[in-house]
Parts: sequence; C-alpha cells; structure tokens
Amino acid sequence: MVQHDKLQQTLMHLVMILLVLCCVLPFMLMVIASFTEEATLTRNGYSFFPEVLSLETYRYIVRSASTIFRGYFMTIFVTVIGTGCNLLLTILFAYPLSRRDLPYRGFLSFFLFFTMLFNGGLVPTYMMYANTFHIKNTIFALIVPSLMMNAFYVIMMRSFFSSSIPDSLIEAAKLDGASEIKILARVILPLSKPMVVTLVLMVGLGYWNDWMNGLYYVTEQKLYTIQMILNNMINNIEFLTRNASMLGTAASNMKIPQVGIRMGIAVIAVLPILIIYPFLQKYFVKGIVIGGVKG
Repeated sequence: MVQHDKLQQTLMHLVMILLVLCCVLPFMLMVIASFTEEATLTRNGYSFFPEVLSLETYRYIVRSASTIFRGYFMTIFVTVIGTGCNLLLTILFAYPLSRRDLPYRGFLSFFLFFTMLFNGGLVPTYMMYANTFHIKNTIFALIVPSLMMNAFYVIMMRSFFSSSIPDSLIEAAKLDGASEIKILARVILPLSKPMVVTLVLMVGLGYWNDWMNGLYYVTEQKLYTIQMILNNMINNIEFLTRNASMLGTAASNMKIPQVGIRMGIAVIAVLPILIIYPFLQKYFVKGIVIGGVKG
C-alpha cells in the first residue's frame, strides 16, 4: 500500500513537472528569441541556444521609450481605476445575492445567468457607447465597456460569501446594531481577502491586456495604452518591411528586427504582471480553490 502511494505520488509529480514545463518553456523561448539576432531567427527559427545574440530588438524599443512610458502610464491608470470600479460593482451585486432573505433573489440570479448566454452583439454595443454615451476618444472608452460586471466573477464571489461566511456571524453583527454596509465592509470583506485578491488579479489582467476597446473607440494617440502602442509598432514594422522598395533606399537599408520585435514587445507587455504575480499568488490559489470547490 505504501509503495502504491509512493508510485502514485511520483506520477503526479511527473505530470505536474510536465505541465510546468509546458508553461515555462514557451515563455523562456520567447525571451531568448527577443535577444537573438534577426538574421539568425530568420535562418534557423526559434532556439533555446541561438548562434548569435543581439540587443537590436530592445534598441528599437528604446527609441520609442517616451511613447512606451506614456502607454504604460495610461495602462496603469486604466487598470487601477477600472479594476477598482469593477470590483466594487461585483461585490455590491454578489453580496445581496448571497443572502437568502433577499427579495426577488431568484429573478436577479436568473438575470445574472442570462447575461452569460446572450449579448447584444458588437454593432449595437458600439452604437450604444459611441452614439448614446459618447465615450469615443475619452478615457471612459477604455474603462466603461469592460466595467460591466462579469457574471462569472459575481457567481464566484456569491459562492464564496454563501459557503465561507457563517450566517451566525452576520446575525451577531446585526444584534450589535451594524448596518448592511458596515457588515459588508467590516465583517465580510476582511474575511474574503483571498477571493478579493483573486478577482483583483483576474480583472486587472483583463484591463491590462485589453486592446479591443481602444481599437473600437480610440483614435487619439494620447489615449493609447501599452497594448495599442505595441500593436501599432508591429503594424508599422510590417508596413515598412513590406513596402521598403517603394519607400526608397533609406527604408530598404533599415535593419528592423521584424521577428524579434514581436518577442521583445511581448516581454515588455508581460513584465509588470510577472513582477506583481508572486506577491498575489498565495491568495489567488486559495481564492480559486474556495470559489470553485465550495461553489
């Protein structure tokens, strides 16, 4: 029996090691490719042991440093404000749904679930935001379209409140004269730290990686986020490379790291997330387990 348990544990460790390698190795390959000479990438493809290393990709990115820093500032601003507002709306919807004495609780739950199955579509959504709310080419264009609560996040938070917060604790707070707002702020949320941090990470990643809202609603460069700037850099490089012969000798002689720039841009975009994630990992794992298993 002991040998069987050890064999089972060894197999599980091997499976987990393989899964980790499947996640880590592509990222390592991306980083190495960003430091590989363009000609080597074109000739030999991607490799963990490139023949020639080069910093040309990052030199090209540094030339656009002021634009990239502005994009980082805009992305951080949008991520912080959008995540905070999204989390507030999610909690204010999830907490009442977790209370069994809420009037029309079944209807509100159905209304929430219905939004997971159907949406208005791209064209009506664009017309509503652009023509009715007039958010085009404003900072709200990067925040509001993603601000509407994700039903999955609300369900996760509701499940956490229902399964992890004892009703007796809420009743005790009521006997002490606490209002619903005080119960939520001083009793519920301090006990919900793992789930709150989990939602912060998930919603924040959504805002950080979002570029579709900018594509639809933003044309002014001062509002470009880092994702939009990096996407434009790739498009500009592809245009210059494709039309170099038409643009003259100077464009033809330009050494633009077309392949490596994609890898370098990906590294630049993901770097802040890699720095923040280790500090939130323990709460993220705990929140996912509690919200998923107990839900």
